[in-house]
Amino acid sequence: MSRGPREGRRCRRSSPHGLFACVLLTVLLTLSAPVRAQQEPFANIASMTADVEAQGVTALAVSGNPRAATVINALRDGKLYTWKWPRPDCPLYIRTDTGFVDARSGAPVTTPAASNLRRVIVNDSVRAAIEIAEGALDLSSPSSAARLKAAEVLFQASDPGALALVEKALAKEHDANVARVLRQAYAAGQLKSGTGSVAERLAAVRELAARPDLSTRSLLSSLQSQPPAVAAAITTAIGAIDYKLKLWGLAENVYYGISLGAVLLLAASGLAITFGVMGVINMAHGEIVMVGAYTTFVVQRVIAAFAPALDQFGLLIAVPAAFVVAGALGVLIERTLIRFLYGRPLETLLATWGLSLILQQAVRSIFGPTNQDVSSPEWMSGSIAFGGLTLTINRLWIILFAILVLGALMAVLRWGRLGRNIRAVTQNRRMAAAMGIRTPLVDALTFGLGSGIAGMAGVALSQIDNVSPNLGQNYIIDSFIVVVVGGVGNLWGTLFGAMILGVVDKFVEPFFGAVLAKIAVLVFLVLFIQRRPQGLFPLKGRVAEA
Repeated sequence: MSRGPREGRRCRRSSPHGLFACVLLTVLLTLSAPVRAQQEPFANIASMTADVEAQGVTALAVSGNPRAATVINALRDGKLYTWKWPRPDCPLYIRTDTGFVDARSGAPVTTPAASNLRRVIVNDSVRAAIEIAEGALDLSSPSSAARLKAAEVLFQASDPGALALVEKALAKEHDANVARVLRQAYAAGQLKSGTGSVAERLAAVRELAARPDLSTRSLLSSLQSQPPAVAAAITTAIGAIDYKLKLWGLAENVYYGISLGAVLLLAASGLAITFGVMGVINMAHGEIVMVGAYTTFVVQRVIAAFAPALDQFGLLIAVPAAFVVAGALGVLIERTLIRFLYGRPLETLLATWGLSLILQQAVRSIFGPTNQDVSSPEWMSGSIAFGGLTLTINRLWIILFAILVLGALMAVLRWGRLGRNIRAVTQNRRMAAAMGIRTPLVDALTFGLGSGIAGMAGVALSQIDNVSPNLGQNYIIDSFIVVVVGGVGNLWGTLFGAMILGVVDKFVEPFFGAVLAKIAVLVFLVLFIQRRPQGLFPLKGRVAEA
């Protein structure tokens, strides 16, 4: 083995006996690589053979060396260097912004000559070994979450070369969830290796069948050349996984249907009040929802500029702000436009439709026609895995928010003074006026209440939809459908109508597509109105008697 460029040249120029000695020495050093790897975990990483280098990465990961993570990360990032000419004690260097450091110790070294260095190769097999090694390093973490993530990485890799690593980690694992994923990773690696008895392979198939997800199904489908008994067990396991995936798919559709229903409930609750009490077909209701979404955008910008410490509470602050802004806009609309058009539904519809166009253009002039970025706080980010179902946290919060808003609204209408006045005006407007109730004020406050709720709906929608001037148009038709199906002015009917429409839409859409699904829902609505023209829960009052 040469010691450097000059010695290499002398070796090549020497006699045939000297050349034979060099070759023999090289072969002996190559054969002794496993022994050196046991003595020094960095040895094989400098190899010019990718398979040997991959073995060295895995060996380093399980060695417990404190420099393992740094060296593996440097290899992954293309910053690990070694000598061009192999030698028994081949050095390893990590290139940093300020120079080179020794990979084994981390100590700075004199910058080696560039002609003597080569970057350690990283191909597909080495990348796979790095991925497994990173998982192996996290398996020793004190955090259960980190170990669980590492176990998932090993399962997804399903590398037979990591079986010893997984077995070692499984022997000392005390967390049940982490141990379960490690057993699955071991079973996957064992089946892919093609080793083990038939009984062991059948046990591995049973272990994987307990994890009904797409990655497991893909893994089982890729297994080839298995004994007949194992192949039959794999076929049975794939069938069982397909069945469970269908069930989880149905549960996922129900969840997304409920979350869509919660959005429609928020958007339709205010419309149910104004339509039920005042008989006003407000085509600008969607634009009031849009105003609530833009209020959220403005609140977040103000907080970012003047009180960045409140960033995580910006969405909570936006809820009352949107209620006030949208509610005040609703009172203004009722006092300046709607009150002159009572009893004239066609003129009201046309006037509010024109108002919706004005509001859209005003928002375009102020904020621009493009979508505005409304951020989600950390406590609304992420998801929760429940079996084969993934629940997004932001939609869970929206469902909870819709329930709270509906409960608060029902409490106001049932026990509040405004609620009693609204019920009185709904049941008999003339008698309520004769009893001293100021019906014009009730009309204005009712319109403001409905508009305020629409503004809060805009806050929720800003977390799951684009905040743009066209935001309200996406929900105004569905909101009217919810109100008609549930029963005009009845909040319980609005709740049931929103949930029915949301779930039906999510189940119909995969079969017919988004456009045909809307058409199918409208056909269903027409047939429903033919049978129950006053909805599921008809409300007695001025609108019902008109």
